[in-house]
Amino acid sequence: MEDSKIKGKFRLKANKDVLMPLVVIMVVFMIIIPLPAAVLDVLIASNITLSIVIILLTMFTTEILEFSIFPTLLLITTLFRLALNISSTRLILRDGYAGEVINAFGSFVVGGNYMVGIIIFLIIVIIQFIVITNGAGRVAEVSARFTLDAMPGKQMSIDADLNSGLIDERGAKNRREKLQREADFYGAMDGASKFVKGDAIASLIIVVINIIAGIIMGIVVLGMGASDAAQTYTKLTIGDGLVSQIPALLISTASGILVTRSGDNENFGTIAIKQLTGFPKVIAIAAAVLLFLAIIPGLPHIAFIILSALCMTAAYLLYKDEMQHNIQQSQVKQQEMTEIENKEPENVMNLISVEPMEIEIGYGLIPLADESSGGDLLQRITSVRRQCAIEMGIVVQPIRIRDNLQLKTNEYVIKIRGTVVAKGELMPNMLLCMDPTNGENSISGISTVEPSFGLPATWINKDQREEAEIKGLTVVDPTTVMVTHLTETIKNHSYEMIGRQEVKMILDSVKEKYPTVVEELIPDLLTIGEVQKVLQNLLRERVSIKDMVTILESLADNSRNTKDIELLTEYVRFALGRSICNSLIDENNSITVVTLSLDLEELVANNIQKSMQGSFPAIDPDTTSKILNSLKSTLDSVYFNDNQPVILVSPKIRAAFRKLIEMVFPSVNVLSLNEIPNDVEIKTEGVVSIK
Repeated sequence: MEDSKIKGKFRLKANKDVLMPLVVIMVVFMIIIPLPAAVLDVLIASNITLSIVIILLTMFTTEILEFSIFPTLLLITTLFRLALNISSTRLILRDGYAGEVINAFGSFVVGGNYMVGIIIFLIIVIIQFIVITNGAGRVAEVSARFTLDAMPGKQMSIDADLNSGLIDERGAKNRREKLQREADFYGAMDGASKFVKGDAIASLIIVVINIIAGIIMGIVVLGMGASDAAQTYTKLTIGDGLVSQIPALLISTASGILVTRSGDNENFGTIAIKQLTGFPKVIAIAAAVLLFLAIIPGLPHIAFIILSALCMTAAYLLYKDEMQHNIQQSQVKQQEMTEIENKEPENVMNLISVEPMEIEIGYGLIPLADESSGGDLLQRITSVRRQCAIEMGIVVQPIRIRDNLQLKTNEYVIKIRGTVVAKGELMPNMLLCMDPTNGENSISGISTVEPSFGLPATWINKDQREEAEIKGLTVVDPTTVMVTHLTETIKNHSYEMIGRQEVKMILDSVKEKYPTVVEELIPDLLTIGEVQKVLQNLLRERVSIKDMVTILESLADNSRNTKDIELLTEYVRFALGRSICNSLIDENNSITVVTLSLDLEELVANNIQKSMQGSFPAIDPDTTSKILNSLKSTLDSVYFNDNQPVILVSPKIRAAFRKLIEMVFPSVNVLSLNEIPNDVEIKTEGVVSIK
């Protein structure tokens, strides 16, 4: 039995979204279906209760979005009141009786004087229609306009906080959604205020109809005298009007309170008491004024004396609390100053901290980062971080952008941990034009060098864009030039940016889905620092570390036999072979490579020396120069897929040979035979030899 009750309760909770539609449908049916007087009493009491709950909710909310359903609720409550008016009108005209609630308001509240009732009803309607509703509607209209006008600035503020690292992407998304909901709320309130106006007008019309039609019905149908009919139907009509207009007045007041709220984080009651009692001097002056009024002949002395005494007492108590609060504040401030003095060395250490990565721009490039002037640099940098995570698998810390007046007007520099690693110069009001065939630009402009890849380029005016595109030239805007330069800088220096903290973040992310592989490896087999060195070795050759599961599994398999970081890196490369070769394979599933002659392979293998930094080929300078010259001539004579040169060597010498050539040929891919998948065809188009 109990289980069935519990299940029924849960089913009700699961289907609570059906409740409100049913209520709305029932309200509509109230207009059509006649209701008994007893049911009408319950519904009228429910209407009054609902209006009280709504006005209390508006007073206790701390921000408007906590009651974002209010515009829709305003429509539903207005419809509910009109349905009650129709139901009560039906009973008044048909039976001359509409329940105890309406009868009580018509008799007790009015006090038997129906002219007083009519006047009170008209005053309530005028207050609601002219004062509260008009004011609330105007405030909602202005708030909606100001909210929409302020949206670009608020969006820019959110993006700036995101790029500076103050908030994460989830926080930025939540703030954007909140901003949009605020604009939607004020727009809805601007329209919803018209419901209250229409309700007030409808109430006046209904009152007139009820009185006139009621008197006619009483005389003609019920056979009442004119005086009795007027008395009966006027009492019921005024009672009905007051019963409907009092809740309407409460709800319209609630709408006014809601739209006039400022951006405080406290409810209305707390703010009102705090601000009204914030200046004890004001209350003391008010007490003196009341005391002066008490001694004027003809005025109620006792009333003013009592009020003056109350204000004076309140002023004294508030002044006492203020003095005590000031003493506490001074003590807290003194304590903070003492703590600051005691922690002075720690604060100095904070001053010497450096940003993981930052961009400094000259004064002339500030519009590129200013969204109000159409700049989209902040959004583009956010996408760079996302792109690096997708392509390289690295976590780039938020990139700080700041202006530097010491730079040239149109200059920018890219820093990693406070050191300049790249710089460039842009023309913010021009476009950069490049020839993808590496030929000479046949277009007039300012000659320059593209900062990312060192290609010859030309700055052209914006009206030359069409001409350049017709000639087959590549045209990019200044922001794209900077963003591309930033992306390539990150890829080239990614091994410098991945520290132990970043590795810890990556491992924690992997651990959520693959806890076994992480727990097996760390800390029993390898430390975080050793894993970091392996990842740095991979990134130094621009190998993506996105497939962390494969990397960690390879380390777990091989770290039991060796702790040599270089050797572990080679094992990981074997495991990532397909990923490494993916961009080097052409559409025919083949890879074009250059190999080393047997003599050169033996020369490198016989002269490898081990050190703490890895393997190095100890070859004399003359031989090294011959190797590099031969390599250059061979690479120039071979066409590689996507212009990515590949040298294929034996696994034993791969790491050492890479160190031999990386200073002169940093972009050349050095692969071992073990890293190329078995289903890929190897095309040898050249041999490097020193003979």
